[in-house]
Amino acid sequence: MDQLHLLWEYQKADVEVDKMEASIKRSPVRQKLIKVRDNFAEQQNIMKRIESEVLTMQDRLEALKDAIKMTDEQLHSLHSKMESDPPQNSKEVQQFMNDAKRFQNNLTAYEQEIKRIRKDAGDRERQQHDVRVRAAKAKSEFDKLKEMYDEEKQEKDKELEALRAAAAAKAEAIEPAFMERYKDIKKHSVPPLAALYGDQCGGCNMSLPSSISRKVKAGELVECETCGRLLIIVQ
Repeated sequence: MDQLHLLWEYQKADVEVDKMEASIKRSPVRQKLIKVRDNFAEQQNIMKRIESEVLTMQDRLEALKDAIKMTDEQLHSLHSKMESDPPQNSKEVQQFMNDAKRFQNNLTAYEQEIKRIRKDAGDRERQQHDVRVRAAKAKSEFDKLKEMYDEEKQEKDKELEALRAAAAAKAEAIEPAFMERYKDIKKHSVPPLAALYGDQCGGCNMSLPSSISRKVKAGELVECETCGRLLIIVQ
C-alpha cells in the first residue's frame, strides 16, 4: 500500500479520535457544568464588588463622622465667640448669621448623606444574603455535576485512548514527510484528504480540471485547487 493510501487509512482512525474528542467537549453534562461554574464565578465577583462598595461606604461614614465633629466644633466656637465678643454692627451680625447657616447646612448635608449610606448599606446587606444563597446553590449543583462528569469522562477517556492507540499504530507505517503534510493541511481543512470522484473533490464538492484527475491517477501528490485537501482515488 502506498503512502497516500496508508495516510487515507490513518485518516479514518484520526477522524474517530476527533469525533470522540468533540463528543467529550459537547457532553451535555460538561456544558451544564461550565454554565454552573460560570454562574458561581459570577456570584463570587458580585460578592467581591458588594464588599468593596461596603468598605467604601464605611470609609465615607468615618469621614462624615469626622466632618460632623469638626463642624460641631466650628459652630460651637462661633457661638462662643459671639458671646464673648458680640457683633458691633449689622455687617458683623450678618457675617455671623452666614457662618452659622453655612455650618448648619453642612451638618444637615452630612446627616442626610449618612442616612443615604446607611440605607444603601442595608440594601447591600440584603444583596449579599441573596448572592450567598445563589452561590451556595450553584456550588452544590456544581459538585454534583462534577461528580457525574468525572465518571462520564473516565469512561470516554478509555475509549479515546483506545482510538488514539489505533491511530498511532496506523501512523507508524507513514513517512514523517507525509504525516507533516497531513498535519499542515489539517490546520485549515478537516479532514485533510479527500476522495476524487471523477473530476470532483469529495471534500468541497468543487469540479476540478481533468488534468488534476490525470495527475492523481498517475500517483502524483495533488491538492484540491479550492479547499487544499490532498486528493486520492479510493477503490
